[in-house]
Amino acid sequence: MDRLLTRYTAFYIVMLGAALFLGLGLALNDWWLVPALACAALTALGIWDLRQTRHAIRRNYPVIGNLRFFFEFIRPEMRQYFIEADNDALPFTRVDRSLVYQRAKQEIDKRPFGTQHDVYRSDYEWINHSMEPSHPADSDFRITVGGPDCTRPYSLSVLNISAMSFGALSANAVLALNKGASLGNFAHDTGEGGISRYHLEHQGSLIWNIGSGYFGCSDGKGKFSEEVFAQRARQDSVKMIEIKLSQGAKPGHGGILPGPKVTPEIAQARGVPAWQDCNSPARHSAFTTPVELMQFVARLRELSGGKPVGFKLCIGHPWEWFAIAKAMLKTGITPDFIVVDGAEGGTGAAPIEFVDHVGTPLREALRLVHNTLVGIGLRDKIKLGASGKIISAFDMARVMALGADWCNSARGFMFAIGCIQAQACHTGKCPTGVTTQDPKRQKALVVGDKSLRVESFHRNTLKALSELLGAAGLQHPCELRPHHIAKRIANGEVRVLSALFPDLEKGELLEGKFRLTIFRTAWPMAQAESFAPLYSLSAALSGNTNSPMPDGASDANKVHAGASA
Repeated sequence: MDRLLTRYTAFYIVMLGAALFLGLGLALNDWWLVPALACAALTALGIWDLRQTRHAIRRNYPVIGNLRFFFEFIRPEMRQYFIEADNDALPFTRVDRSLVYQRAKQEIDKRPFGTQHDVYRSDYEWINHSMEPSHPADSDFRITVGGPDCTRPYSLSVLNISAMSFGALSANAVLALNKGASLGNFAHDTGEGGISRYHLEHQGSLIWNIGSGYFGCSDGKGKFSEEVFAQRARQDSVKMIEIKLSQGAKPGHGGILPGPKVTPEIAQARGVPAWQDCNSPARHSAFTTPVELMQFVARLRELSGGKPVGFKLCIGHPWEWFAIAKAMLKTGITPDFIVVDGAEGGTGAAPIEFVDHVGTPLREALRLVHNTLVGIGLRDKIKLGASGKIISAFDMARVMALGADWCNSARGFMFAIGCIQAQACHTGKCPTGVTTQDPKRQKALVVGDKSLRVESFHRNTLKALSELLGAAGLQHPCELRPHHIAKRIANGEVRVLSALFPDLEKGELLEGKFRLTIFRTAWPMAQAESFAPLYSLSAALSGNTNSPMPDGASDANKVHAGASA
C-alpha cells in the first residue's frame, strides 16, 4: 500500500484538490473554482495516463510522470537548465538513448546542424567512405551458424537480444522482447535464468544460455542433467545453445538470488525450489579442464539433436583462453560459435570493483579471440558474436570490423521497451516496469506496444547499418575490416584500426610465429589439459621457462593481460 501511495501520490493530491476547491467554490467564493478546474483537468490527465498503453512511466506515475516528457519536449530550447548534457557518456549518453527511442518509435532519426561530437578529440572514431558507394539490396543481414559437426545450422540475424534472465527482467519485458524477436525474425538470448513460459509464449527464436547453476537443466541439486537438458534443448523455439563461462558484468564472480525473490514462476523456469536461495557458482561443475569443455560442447550438440552449440566468455588471463584454443586442436572438437562479452557490458547489479576493474574490454578481447582462431586455422569454422555497449549501427560496424560476425545488444533493447536509465534495476522499483517483479509496476509495460518497438529498433538499426556499408562501398557486414575504421589517438594522430589491432595470418601460431607480444609470452604457457599455466609469467618474460610454478597464487595471477599488446 505504501508503494502504491508513493507512485500515485500526485494523482491522489489532484483528485483531493479538485474536490476540496470545488467545495470551497460552492460554499465561499467563485474564485476557488479556478484551482478546482485545474485540479479536475489534472485528474482527467491522470485517468488518461492510467488507460493509455504507450508510456509505462505515465501508467506507473500518473500526472507527475508527464514531467519527464514535458522536459524532453522543452529541452532543446532550455538546454542550459538541465544537469545531464547530451554527451554525458556514462553509462549511455542522452544522444544514445534518444537514438534508440526514435528508431523504436519510428520517429525521424535525423540531426540538423552537424555532429554533436568533438571530432578533434582523442578517441574520436569514424568509418571511411568510398568514392564508389554501393547500394546493398537488403538490410536483413544474416549469417549461418553451424560448424562441420552441426546438423541443424541456424540463419542468425547480425543483431540480436543479448542475455538477460527472467527474474532480472519482468515477465512483461521478456514477453515484449520475445514477441519483438518473433516479429523481426531475430534471436533472443534467455540469459542464465532458464527458459520461462514467457520465452515460449510468442515462439521467438531462443539462444538458450546455460550458466554454472544449470538452471532449467539440472538434477535438482545443482548438477547438470543430460535428460532434462535434452528434453528442453529439442524444443522448436531453441535454435542455439550457449554455455556461459563468464560475463562482462562480473567475470569470475558467482551470485545468489535471495530466497524472497525466488517466486514460484522464477523457480519453475530455473528448476529450483521456490522461496529458497538460488545459487549460481563462480565456476562450472560439468567440466574442469579445457579438454573437458570441448567434450561438453560436443555432448550438448549431440543431446540437442545437432543444434549449434558454443560458449560465451569475458577474456581474463590470456593463457586460459589459449588453453581452450589448444583443446580445440587436441580434441578436434570446435564450438559452432563463441560470444565475446566485453567488461564494459552487463545489465545486472554487480560489485563496483567488478564493474570497474575486472575483465578485458570488448575490442581487445574480440581482437584476441579472432586473431587466435585465425592463427590456429579455425576461424572459418567458428562464428564470433560480440556484446558490450552496442547501441548504434556504427557500434556494430566497429566491432564487426574487428572480427565479430554478429552483435548482441542488451541495453539497446531495454531502451526500446522503455528503460530510461534510472539505474534502479536492483531495487525492484523500476519506474517503467522493465526490471521488476512487482506485478503492478510491470503491468504498466504493455507488451503489444513495446514488442512493436523492439522490432522497429532492430529493423531501423540494420537499415542504418546498410546505409553505412553503402557509403563505404560494401554490400554486407562480413566485408568490414579494421582498415575501414579510423581513430584519432593522442596528439591528434590518426590511425586505422588495422594499425592499432594488427592481423595474424592464417595458421601462423601453428608454425610457431609469435609476432605479437601477447602470443609470444602467453601461448607457450597454455596447456589443453588444464586452465593453469605451465609456468609463471615472470618466467616467460625472462625466458626461464623451466622454473616451476610457485605454490599458491603465481605472479601470473597478478597480471592484467592486455590483448592488443
